[in-house]
Amino acid sequence: MDYNTQLPKMIIPEYGRNIQQMINFCCSIEDREERNKCAKAIIQVMGALNPHLRDVSDFTHKLWDHLFIISEFKLDVDSPYPKPNPETFHTSPEIVNYPSKKIKYKHYGKTIENIIDKAKEYPEGAEKEELKKVIANNLKKSYLTWNSKDLISDDIILNHLVELSGGALKLTDASVLSSSNEWARRQHQSQGQHQGPRHKHKGKHHNNRNRHQNNRNKPY
Repeated sequence: MDYNTQLPKMIIPEYGRNIQQMINFCCSIEDREERNKCAKAIIQVMGALNPHLRDVSDFTHKLWDHLFIISEFKLDVDSPYPKPNPETFHTSPEIVNYPSKKIKYKHYGKTIENIIDKAKEYPEGAEKEELKKVIANNLKKSYLTWNSKDLISDDIILNHLVELSGGALKLTDASVLSSSNEWARRQHQSQGQHQGPRHKHKGKHHNNRNRHQNNRNKPY
């Protein structure tokens, strides 16, 4: 008996070892015409094994590319599509440049800092004033979300808005912020919506259990 650990590594495991063996056999066929027939038959089997690929654009093209990849580009057949270049599959991925700027307050996140930078570019007016109110409320919401056991005064939130904006965004009226109790109530409602079906199911199970218990206690 041959174990998988003793067999050669599969190039694309999703197709299985039988497909890989079929492709290896196809590579060994000397007659080109017979080799082309074999390759087309393998393509049909590969498509049948992966019906989800039919929703992908260029479905057949992708199968032919996989055929050459599994053969390690050794298969010499007449493909209806340009043969893939082996070098394109061995190039190193580009290095992703991560932002080097540190986040001032991690519970606010980087996105809100980017929003503040954009809000600073707005001209003075009613639209900018409303934007400042929205940002300030989001600051408070984020703080209470990540620091649910700690309360924070509205003045601190307004000071953080000034600090994060470099003094460009200021609010003097703390009444524009929703109260901490309001945020707590919304969060409680949100949690209740997720837990509601579970409690309802539990109550139904409890009632059924009582009903069975009463039936057993009935005299016959």
